[in-house]
Amino acid sequence: MSDFTSLTSLGWQAFFQQQLALDEWDITIPARVIEQHKSEIHLATETGKLILALSHNMPDMVVGDWLLLDQEGHFFRLLERKSCFSRKAAGSKVQKQLISANVDTAFIVCSMNEDFNLNRIERFLSLVNESAAEAIVILSKSDQTESAQDFINSVQAIDPFLMVEAINCLDTNSIKQLSPWLKRGRTIAVLGSSGVGKSTLTNTLLGESIQSTDGIREDDSKGRHTTTRRSLIELKEGALILDTPGMREIQLADCKEGIESTFADIKALAELCRFSDCQHQSEPGCAIQKALDAEELDLRRLGNYQKLLKEDALNSANLAERRAKDKALGKFYKTTLAQAAIIKGR
Repeated sequence: MSDFTSLTSLGWQAFFQQQLALDEWDITIPARVIEQHKSEIHLATETGKLILALSHNMPDMVVGDWLLLDQEGHFFRLLERKSCFSRKAAGSKVQKQLISANVDTAFIVCSMNEDFNLNRIERFLSLVNESAAEAIVILSKSDQTESAQDFINSVQAIDPFLMVEAINCLDTNSIKQLSPWLKRGRTIAVLGSSGVGKSTLTNTLLGESIQSTDGIREDDSKGRHTTTRRSLIELKEGALILDTPGMREIQLADCKEGIESTFADIKALAELCRFSDCQHQSEPGCAIQKALDAEELDLRRLGNYQKLLKEDALNSANLAERRAKDKALGKFYKTTLAQAAIIKGR
């Protein structure tokens, strides 16, 4: 892995340049988050790398973020994100978890074995579409199937314009198919559940074992979690690749636009229904039911669309309630402190 030599090699684009005032360009240093830890982040600038300790008064930052430092290397401000991946935090936490920022292209990796799942691909597509990044579906383990084209056809049935590549993540010649998306300064996120070949793909692109890998469970073809941190790594082609921990529990929140973009065909059909509040069950004039009867719409796809919308609505409502409570609590603390200051002054 080569060291970063310029802002362009780090992924700096006009989008970020335009956010700087003239005086900021003279007094600040642009830096990108290349590794994320609990109490610190690792940064890269065009002159070298450094570590920044996190404090409570800093905004939430994630791998891929661009920020400005002052001349002493202290945090100055966070730049607006071009794209951002987030999800509902795993478990029972009612909060959103940032995954990565300023990604240009997302490789959604899914293996061509018993773990192949169109519902899961649509879930990741919703996440990518919400983020404003470009989505490419990577079907891995092409060496283990004789029907790769059947898998490709199944994915492209979701969207005929969706880019799909079937590869063997261990074969350097096979992954040359991905070259168009690996240009200098482009940022790639690798998404997918455990065991599909994300870390193997990253290692092959790098030509060395940076990320650990592990086998799959033979009983269900599902993988074990191997990557435990998020880091941004420079490839020899010049692209930057982000390998994320396996995300088997990927709950969507505040993702309605991404879901509707992924299921644009169903949304367009729903707008043709006779009634605006049609539930697509047995209502007269339902365009969805008409499409199902004519076998122009897959019942599985409709069910997944409704499931994801319901999940997103529930999680989004919980997040909104949590934000309202936090805002009210913050206001209470502020008022209490102000009153205490007045009493103390007396």
